[in-house]
Amino acid sequence: MSTVINVHDLKTNYSKYLEQVIAGNELLLGKHGKAVAKIIPLSEFANEPRKLGMLRGKIHMSDDFDEPMTELWDTIAKK
Repeated sequence: MSTVINVHDLKTNYSKYLEQVIAGNELLLGKHGKAVAKIIPLSEFANEPRKLGMLRGKIHMSDDFDEPMTELWDTIAKK
């Protein structure tokens, strides 16, 4: 499990943490001890090309997704 690093510590020891990321480690950046962001090595994404169809079956689009939203606009206009 990764240790959560607060912003002040990251600013103070930026070079040290950057070297850890370059070495392949992930860092968790936190606020009040709770993780809010993850810093990961860019090389994890830069070396792998995206594959077409990798989200097939994971995304559903309604048949009427491009229909006008008249009911919504009418509701907003009444306010």
